[in-house]
Amino acid sequence: MKFLTGALVAMLLLAGAGASHAMVRIANDRGGQIGRYVDRFEKLRASGQTIIIDGLCASACTIVLGTIPYDRICVTPNANLAFHAAWDFGARGRAIPNPAATSDLFSMYPAQVRRWIASRGGLTPRMIFLRGSQLAAMYRPCYLDAQVAVTRKRLNFANGSETVGANVGSGKARGAAGAKALGHSSR
Repeated sequence: MKFLTGALVAMLLLAGAGASHAMVRIANDRGGQIGRYVDRFEKLRASGQTIIIDGLCASACTIVLGTIPYDRICVTPNANLAFHAAWDFGARGRAIPNPAATSDLFSMYPAQVRRWIASRGGLTPRMIFLRGSQLAAMYRPCYLDAQVAVTRKRLNFANGSETVGANVGSGKARGAAGAKALGHSSR
């Protein structure tokens, strides 16, 4: 009985340890218009939230690496970052490479990510993926952070609150017409 009580107390302490420090989970984000992502991640940086990358973060979503402080990003074994050159819509909706936006995008990334990209030929129309042990060597794992967020979410749900943080985009709401109207895209 003492063990069960101690375990419950430990769980509650872990759940409350960062109660004012919400976490945002990124998964299945295919990217979109660069400016929108810069704005979104600057707001998240100002909020002080920790970012958990727990699935696909592609294209403009990868701007998170250069916007959010390094110590506020963690990755799970599911994290998968996908990079490519920026492009704009041309005549008839065709993708036209945008070298200036590609250069700006590349410069946003931390040095270790830029080196990794450069070692694979740079940002080109071809998608390159950073995941697994290579990604884990660059960013801290967030097993404990993710568990605390899940535990806190369950506890808050039991108290009448549904969420701790918010997922960042699913990619579904950003169609080609919206990206065309808004300018640069990195998809």
